Amino acid sequence: MLCRAKRGLSAGPSARIQSIRTIQKIAKSMKMVAAAKYTRAERELKPARVYGTGALALNEKAHIKGPEDKKKHLLIGVSLDRGLCVAALTPAGKEVVLVGIGDKIRGILHSTHADRFLMSFKDVGRKPPTFGDASVIALELLNSGYEFDEGAIIFNRFRPVISYKTEEKPIFSLNTIASSESLSVYDDIDADVLQNYQEYNLANIIYYTLKESTTSEQSARVTVMDNASKNASGMIDKLTLTLTVITKELIEMISGATALD
Repeated sequence: MLCRAKRGLSAGPSARIQSIRTIQKIAKSMKMVAAAKYTRAERELKPARVYGTGALALNEKAHIKGPEDKKKHLLIGVSLDRGLCVAALTPAGKEVVLVGIGDKIRGILHSTHADRFLMSFKDVGRKPPTFGDASVIALELLNSGYEFDEGAIIFNRFRPVISYKTEEKPIFSLNTIASSESLSVYDDIDADVLQNYQEYNLANIIYYTLKESTTSEQSARVTVMDNASKNASGMIDKLTLTLTVITKELIEMISGATALD
């Protein structure tokens, strides 16, 4: 009976140890995959930042600002189909229209702000985003017919040491760009040039934010899988110690019973 008790008591921790080891192997494999994707995402982020920061700097140098009586506000939330998501805030007293990039942000906001969604895009983040993807999003937005006074794009900006920070960058309508005093001094800038500039500028900013969000997500995956692997190691050590104590006590009990016989 004592032998059966020994097998019954030791089977529980042993089975749990084996199960946790399996989970640990899966976590390590997922970490390796995430690390490879993170390395690629970080490498592709560097040139994307040049385009994005250049477009934003040009807007700043041209002193492009929204109208003072701005009422129509456009918010573009950049997330991915899986992983991290940013929160879109609704400014008080303004007509706010939302554009969701990625299923994650749509799933969170659509239940409470379905009437505010102008459009949403899915299948984002399953593959590394390209400038072509950003161009399609920009053209869909510009061809939607919605005229906004002020806009912003919200995304997770990747930071070194495996972290990220939610940031907001301004975007401008064609009318706002055309009314800029700094651009009006150039005689060779006509309506077609301004429209091409807006399309290219918006595509650059969207491409840049997509790359930032992708890198942020992959870096977070590496951290999460690494922590999961470490936690599994700690649980295995504790269960192994428990199993050792149980086995030792059972051996002492069996030895005592044998001595009495």
